[in-house]
Amino acid sequence: MTGNNKLNSALSASNGPLQANGNINQMLEQLHADFDPVYSMLMNYQCAVMEVETKFNVLNNRLSLQDEHNPIESIKSRVKSLDSIVRKLDKLGLPITIESAEENLQDIAGVRVVCSFVDDIHRIAECFLAQEDVTLVKRKDYIQNPKPSGYRSLHLIIKTPVYTENGKKDMFVEIQMRTIAMDFWASLEHKLRYKKNINPQTAEELAKELEACAEESAKLDEKMLRIRERIARD
Repeated sequence: MTGNNKLNSALSASNGPLQANGNINQMLEQLHADFDPVYSMLMNYQCAVMEVETKFNVLNNRLSLQDEHNPIESIKSRVKSLDSIVRKLDKLGLPITIESAEENLQDIAGVRVVCSFVDDIHRIAECFLAQEDVTLVKRKDYIQNPKPSGYRSLHLIIKTPVYTENGKKDMFVEIQMRTIAMDFWASLEHKLRYKKNINPQTAEELAKELEACAEESAKLDEKMLRIRERIARD
């Protein structure tokens, strides 16, 4: 029995669609007990993340020769856990199989690139997307069009090949590109958003304050960019 068929057999052990409050925990236990094909899938995503990180590191080094500064401040990455993948498939009402995860979930692998200045984001993104082994699937520019909450970031969904012992495999990777100020705001907003036991009135007040902070953060990015441009001219 092949790895995928073996896993799919385990995943399809129940006679009906999985329910969030039904046998999902039992199915997770089965997956952990029969982990080999899942591990192979997760490893493919980890390899895709490594490929993308390498591309951004190379661009950072090359562009630093032109600008006399490194446009990328930091690169972070993650691959979703097995539990997170299974629960998301179940929430979406999708088959809980390797094939379903690979075809329908575009954010299993994620890379976050934090840049010094706003214009660095778009320039690096264009250089990255120009590479022949990077295919753009979806682009959402929340810098030009911020979310109502004030969230700003450039989101890219791409496909990039990973070369395994079984040949080439194209993998989805989600990329988020932000400035330092955007990343600072988003990190705090995420923590506050998921903090429990906040009454509705306080939550509404905090949302307004966070939106105001996002505006101030955007103004700070603009000021820092103008300072850099002035230094470059002198």
